[in-house]
Order: sequence, then structure tokens, then C-alpha cells
Amino acid sequence: MSWWEPVVAVVSGLLVAYLAALGALLVSARRHPEALGLRDVLRLLPDLLRLLRGLATDRSLPRGVRVRLVLLLAYLAMPIDLVPDFVPVLGYADDVIVVALVLRSVVRRAGGDALRRHWAGTPEGLAAVRRLAGLPADLPDSRA
Repeated sequence: MSWWEPVVAVVSGLLVAYLAALGALLVSARRHPEALGLRDVLRLLPDLLRLLRGLATDRSLPRGVRVRLVLLLAYLAMPIDLVPDFVPVLGYADDVIVVALVLRSVVRRAGGDALRRHWAGTPEGLAAVRRLAGLPADLPDSRA
């Protein structure tokens, strides 16, 4: 066996994993057409980042929720993404999908009350974030 065969195998495996993850992101985006668009989320970004930081530092939330949020913030701060940001549209769409998935998970565990408590933006923005998290935009929610 040559030295380059294991290298080719590892690179091929990573490429297949990357393509599978990218495909899963695209399927997820198409499966939820009612989800917010990239433009809507970009408008909410400053308030959304404050929300994530507030939830991540809230000691009343379970540790698993806070860990997910810290990992999400680290992912968003990293220069390496699933899809590089210089790729038009898809470069930021993967970040939006990852934020939506983590936010859904966090809200299901922490409840919509925590979301309301840490939201600093407009009521319309909160309704949009609730939709992003998979909650009804205007109905009261209960802890799942």
C-alpha cells in the first residue's frame, strides 16, 4: 500500500461527508418554505445575537441549553463554515439553518418564556424569531 492511498481515502471520506451535510441543509431549507428568508434573518441579526448571548448566560436555564448556545456562538464566530461565506446566498444560508435548528432545540427545552424574557427587539421581530424557532408567532406557548 502506498502512502497516498490512506490520504486519498480520508479526503474522499471528508468530501462525501461535506456533500451529505450540504445536501441535508438544502433539503431542510426546501422542506420548510414558511421559514424566514435570509433577508428577514439578516435584519434580525443584532437582536438575535443579543438573544443568543442572553440565553447562553442565563443560569436559570439547563446547562445543556447553555452549552448548545455557546457552541452555536463559537460556530458563528469561526471563519470556517459548512459552506464558505463568499459563496453567494448559500454561504450565509447554512448559518441561518444552523441557527434555526439550535434555536428550535433551545426553545423546546427552555420554553418560550425564556425567549420573551431575553428578547430586546420589536414585537414583530419576536414573532419572526418564534417562527424561526418553530413556534406559532402569536399564540402563547408552553414548555415542551
